[in-house]
Amino acid sequence: QDQLVESGGGLVQAGDSLLLSCAASGGTFFAMGWFRQAPGKEREFVAAIIWSHDTTAYADSVKGRCTISGDMSKKAVHLRMNTLKPEDTAVYYCAARKRPVVGGPRSPLEYDVWGQGTQVTVSA
Repeated sequence: QDQLVESGGGLVQAGDSLLLSCAASGGTFFAMGWFRQAPGKEREFVAAIIWSHDTTAYADSVKGRCTISGDMSKKAVHLRMNTLKPEDTAVYYCAARKRPVVGGPRSPLEYDVWGQGTQVTVSA
């Protein structure tokens, strides 16, 4: 059974850094990504790593502040976030895609497996 488990969330101050990690188990994944959802807002794309293309993708809102990395053999992915802002406050979800990738998967609909989420709160 496919499963994703996130870790690393917490309460930090603006300007701090945070490392989120996701451990996956189960089948083969072509891409893994991070999404976030703030209260009252839709789930939005943050970053993705596409194993089959050996590429990464970032949302404009985090580009330059976040780095996604991972190990396909270990099915692990990490998201390093720097210079955190209060608007980064959200529940962060790890996601995995079990189908071949075309382009950069930025929509939640393009992912097949989801973790439970980890809360990130950035105080001003």
